[in-house]
Amino acid sequence: MIIELLKVKIPPEQREKYIQKDAEIWTAALAKHPGFLGKEVWINPNDATEVVLVIHWATKEDWKAIPQAELEAIERKFTAAMGKSYPIVESGEYQVRKFPQK
Repeated sequence: MIIELLKVKIPPEQREKYIQKDAEIWTAALAKHPGFLGKEVWINPNDATEVVLVIHWATKEDWKAIPQAELEAIERKFTAAMGKSYPIVESGEYQVRKFPQK
């Protein structure tokens, strides 16, 4: 499994709208693609402006198979719904390793 991690900074008064629109637009679009396993939204209890999106993919190939033009169209729709763009301030990719339970 591959984890795509995205961190954004959102004004606290926009946070709930951002999370709702992200689910309606981004998560719904990604869920149509093979290999999408799910998504979590992490809220930092010590920083009301920080939202971390954790997207689970079966493989890196599944994640990277989404056409760039489609990603740009989804981003335009999301930006229009929010009324402005909120850039990603940090991104990362992680592999999940599972170990046998004792």
